[in-house]
Amino acid sequence: MAYDQGREMVKHADITQRTGTAIYFADPHSPLQRGSNENTNGLLRQYLPKGTDLSVSSQEELDAIADSLNTRPRETLNALTPLEVYADVLKKAVPGTQTLQ
Repeated sequence: MAYDQGREMVKHADITQRTGTAIYFADPHSPLQRGSNENTNGLLRQYLPKGTDLSVSSQEELDAIADSLNTRPRETLNALTPLEVYADVLKKAVPGTQTLQ
């Protein structure tokens, strides 16, 4: 996984240890190093054009957008949905976790 240099990934070593997923940090101002991030931004723009004021959207509306994106099969995930992939990672990281059905 590749991320920006933001504070949100301060515990990246814990994520790697628990999931076995290597985490890399993109160089500043290098969007091509974050292909998945840029693709997700493009998908979000289908619902929320750039510059949209999110404060006028309800939490239910934002949750519906997230659900739509998380249940959309992706070519880069071998036609699985992000939610299916996430559930599989959790299953491997936390023994006894049920998969989503």
